[in-house]
Amino acid sequence: MIDAPLKQVGTSDCSNKRLSMSKHFSDLVCHPDEFTCSSSRCVSKTFVCNGADDCGDGSDERGCVPHSCGPREFRCSSSQCIPLSWLCDTRADCVDQSDESPDHCGHVLPLVVTCSSTEFQCDSGECIHQLWSCDGDRDCKDGSDEANCSLQMCQPDYFKCGGNCIPERKKCDGFEDCFDGSDEFDCKIADCTGPFDFKCQSGECINVSKLCNQHPDCKDWSDEPFKKCNVNECLVSNGGCSHICRDLPIGYECECPPGFELVDGKSCADIDECQILGICDQICFNLKGSFRCDCHEGYHLDPLSRACKALGKEPCLIFVNRHDIRKIGLHDLEYTWVVGQLRNAVALDVDTETQKVFWADLVYQAIFSKSLDEQDGGMGFSRAIKDIKIPVGIAVDWIYKNIYWTDVGTKTLSVANFDGTKRKILFQTNLKEPASIVVDPLTGFVFWSDWGEPAKIEKAGMNGVVRQLLVTRDIQWPNGIALDLVKRRLYWVDSKLHILSSIDLNGQDRRTILNSEEFLGHPLAISLFEDRVFWIDSESENIYGANKFTGANIVILASNLDEPHDIIVYHDLLQPSGKNWCNESFNGGCEYLCLPAPQISTNSTKFTCICPDGMELIEDGKQCKNGKDYNL
Repeated sequence: MIDAPLKQVGTSDCSNKRLSMSKHFSDLVCHPDEFTCSSSRCVSKTFVCNGADDCGDGSDERGCVPHSCGPREFRCSSSQCIPLSWLCDTRADCVDQSDESPDHCGHVLPLVVTCSSTEFQCDSGECIHQLWSCDGDRDCKDGSDEANCSLQMCQPDYFKCGGNCIPERKKCDGFEDCFDGSDEFDCKIADCTGPFDFKCQSGECINVSKLCNQHPDCKDWSDEPFKKCNVNECLVSNGGCSHICRDLPIGYECECPPGFELVDGKSCADIDECQILGICDQICFNLKGSFRCDCHEGYHLDPLSRACKALGKEPCLIFVNRHDIRKIGLHDLEYTWVVGQLRNAVALDVDTETQKVFWADLVYQAIFSKSLDEQDGGMGFSRAIKDIKIPVGIAVDWIYKNIYWTDVGTKTLSVANFDGTKRKILFQTNLKEPASIVVDPLTGFVFWSDWGEPAKIEKAGMNGVVRQLLVTRDIQWPNGIALDLVKRRLYWVDSKLHILSSIDLNGQDRRTILNSEEFLGHPLAISLFEDRVFWIDSESENIYGANKFTGANIVILASNLDEPHDIIVYHDLLQPSGKNWCNESFNGGCEYLCLPAPQISTNSTKFTCICPDGMELIEDGKQCKNGKDYNL
């Protein structure tokens, strides 16, 4: 478990190599999109008059006209706007620390946030679904959704206990979820299921040692059948069993050797162990009565555990911690900074080929990038995409070099190239609270979660076509999703149901990996590597790791974090190389954006040309013309 001082580094791998943070400003010429500070420093023009001293000498804030803040924001004395929930949280978020001053924090201020008619307003400022109030589960940070709850009728799929309601699925599950333990009362336990139990035809359960002892222990004497006691049926034609015949005090039964299963009570057939998820980490070969595991290129097979371990550089976890981005080596647990002094970073992803990390910031309403290459001298970061209202999730297309993101403020899913000069809204309908997003450019699909009402997980082509629902039932608050490209599965965490689940990429074969209020109190993000799954929990402010197939072997990798939001594993093998079909000719011959098309069959087109919002393709499918607002 990690809880140690940080080192400021910025290397492309997870080793401890220090970078120089100096920058030379002689003969400084700023980019047209940048502001030249009096201190001979360049900052983005979006930083000018934002209430923060980004230049270091205050020159970017001189002569600024005061601006108003939104209904869910607090205005600092320095004119800076911060989320209202940050007020009086014991952390100074305003440059002048006015959000923690006695003038504001000496009393309770009236709540300004207004929730919709279908939402419940927490005392701590958040808005949650109305149905989550008084359901027995704390969803507000301060638990106000479960305060002053009168006795009530529970929903049809909930169980009432102690004035609260718990999901019906938690009744008689072997764990006491009610304070009084009433969810485990009157639970029927199956009888006569033990290896030494015998059930009489009259209903009683006796020990097998009492069979054929010439004494009627069953009311109907079914334990003393005259013609079957002490008769070895296996002596005649092996009892008709194809493999093993086991004689019993009464009758007999057929059995199979390891690797086989009984199919008709007498015959044995080979078991296809490869159908068992997790029997092998990656590749499985079924053999008669057995199986064999193997690994993809870049991994080696551990002969004892059958686990596939990555070769090459040490993998590490990179995570957003609100005001900075940090990383942890998964082998030596080296704990370091990647980017510091951020405002409110909430989502991140990487491009391992260019060794860049991208993140979204709520305060600046933009996506930024920084090189992890030690040759850049640690010169800071740059804005990649601007004018995003409330970015929640981002995903990097490492083959076609585009960024996809969800915006809960505009309720859209969009794409842009790495420098933001070309962008397009792909979806802007039927999105309620779009959250986490991941892409698979090898097959041309994008996946995202939405915890609006109703909650869901969706899938579509990365060019905005063939949209389809993947998960719509038993889902409430799917905050984080992740792809396992090796096993072709999608994982997600549900903060309301406290579960970690997975499905195949067609929405089938759903499995619950872990169900735990202790370790999945309020998970926000998830990532995978090798045979492990990692997630951030905002309630405990810990990073956890566990087996991705079983949920076993849970460990804490980091603790005492400061409002963590997103997490990824950084390693070259997580972004396998693929062909960029748009490079066959310059930008695929497209006038604007060239995006990968979903590979539904071998005849599927490889890419699609996309026009900016308000324009549409002409007949050649490559050039754009003015037209009505047009969405794919």
